[in-house]
Amino acid sequence: MDIPFRVGIGYDSHRFVAGRPLMLGGIAIPHPLGLKGHSDADVLIHAICDALLGAIADGDIGAHFPDTDPRWENADSTAILTAVIERLSQKGWAVVNVDTTVIAQEPKLRPHIDAIRSRLAGLLGIPPESVSVKGKTNEGMDATGHKEGIAVHAAALVCKRG
Repeated sequence: MDIPFRVGIGYDSHRFVAGRPLMLGGIAIPHPLGLKGHSDADVLIHAICDALLGAIADGDIGAHFPDTDPRWENADSTAILTAVIERLSQKGWAVVNVDTTVIAQEPKLRPHIDAIRSRLAGLLGIPPESVSVKGKTNEGMDATGHKEGIAVHAAALVCKRG
């Protein structure tokens, strides 16, 4: 059965660390701490990548961009997302929309949401109206609520090309 649409879900989380910029959705967010990771640790882009790869049943971000590969050390995660989009296209798929929830006690995302949506839309090749970015706190519960890091849930819809 050839179904023209598929849905994928993604998740990622990273701890805060000093000495790095905080990147979310390809945008530098003013904050005294960044996120720890092999690349620039853009947790939002990483969750989207996993959702897209999951939608086409093609593994996860770690399988394609392992933290043991020096090519991806301190890499801009927008390059990772671009490579994932190219992979989808090569397999005959296109992104329809993404929906994300960023879970962080801080920083507040509201002032940055429009810039993040616009940046992600450009990278994904879809209109900003097809990119949802929501910010939530954990009301002081668990590691994100204790300001130890950021977690993101993402869902993506893809469709078969032509």
